[in-house]
Amino acid sequence: MPSRPSAPQSPLAPLRHRAFRALAFGRAISLLGNGVAPMALSFAVLDLTHSVRDLGLVVGARSLFNVVFLLFGGVLADRLPRHLVLVGSGVLSACSQAAVATLVLTHSATVPLLIVLSAANGTFAAVSMPASSALVPQTVPPELRQSANALNRMAANTASITGTALGGMLVAGVGPGWGLVVDSASFALSTLFFAQVRIPAKASDEVDPVRPGLLSELREGWSEFVSRTWIWVIVLAFGFINAAFAGGVTLLGPVIADSSFGRSNWGFVLASETVGMLLGGAVALRYRPRHLLLVGCVCAGTLVLLPLGLALGLPVSVMLLLGLVSGVCIEQFSVAWETSLQQEVPADRLARVYSYDMVGSYVAIPLAQITTGPLAAAVGVRPALYCAAGVIALSTLAMLSVREVRTFRVGGARPEAEPATEPATEPAPLEAAG
Repeated sequence: MPSRPSAPQSPLAPLRHRAFRALAFGRAISLLGNGVAPMALSFAVLDLTHSVRDLGLVVGARSLFNVVFLLFGGVLADRLPRHLVLVGSGVLSACSQAAVATLVLTHSATVPLLIVLSAANGTFAAVSMPASSALVPQTVPPELRQSANALNRMAANTASITGTALGGMLVAGVGPGWGLVVDSASFALSTLFFAQVRIPAKASDEVDPVRPGLLSELREGWSEFVSRTWIWVIVLAFGFINAAFAGGVTLLGPVIADSSFGRSNWGFVLASETVGMLLGGAVALRYRPRHLLLVGCVCAGTLVLLPLGLALGLPVSVMLLLGLVSGVCIEQFSVAWETSLQQEVPADRLARVYSYDMVGSYVAIPLAQITTGPLAAAVGVRPALYCAAGVIALSTLAMLSVREVRTFRVGGARPEAEPATEPATEPAPLEAAG
């Protein structure tokens, strides 16, 4: 007897699928620990050397190795069963963080050791990230992908917020070493959930006894990435958006806050954006526009609100509202992007496409952080913020200028574009859209 038509439309329908529940809970638990880790590691390094330079080296080592190995992680996730990739990454991450915690708690830590272990942790995370994203569409039917992506992101955002708050309490109450113990334990616990992800045989990642080499698979993933104009244009646009937001809001926001509404209020502004992301996930569970990708790209333009508000010197009450709206809207883009990629990219290449997307995301942010300071010193903080807002606005218009973005339908026909086998002529520098 056929199922009731209304059942698949339930916002919580993905939770009926055991594989999705296991994946979402495992990811949330690991992200809760990752919310604790940055604060714990930062204070551990500062307690050790009192040097911002040393802290930058330790944190930078993780980011560098994460970027370097993301493409390898994408290939690995397309070659092997993805839930096993997550289990392996979780075990190795738990061990590396346990080693860091032991060094800190026994007062044996040195900066070179912390750099090595931080680089190892970044490498293990690079392996897991494409696998986690590419596994979502394998755990639910196609009609539930949008709801699954929204629920997955809501769980992740909740875990990140909780982890950050927990990290602050642990560092203040019992010290940074125990915060790192919690991070290690979260990775270990998450592997128990990832091990329960069971994919039907027809959707499993079979290991082909005769596989092309690593470079061949990277080229195949790159061809898939650039063969659809709407994908690489959005990724390129978000390269600029991420850079402008990181430089304008993350770096210059505290400068404006110090000279106006204060540090504590700036924390509330950032928190309002995170709350907005949670609310945005709830909206994405029920809001199903015909042109989901178009709505998502329009919503991405609201990232202009915070740098523009800072530049205009708006009061903190208005900044709180702008942060909330921005968070709600960017979550619409994130869900639209995930759902669109999962629909259009073949499952056996999806992890590699995700890895190219992610590489771009992390490459642009350090560059912005390096160049924003000199730019602000040369032209002034507020002009630099106007520049960031302008970059975000122009990048949004660039996305909307692509016909495939405007005509794309989730669950419908493929975008009206040149054939997927015809690659884009000048592939854009990689930067991620999420």
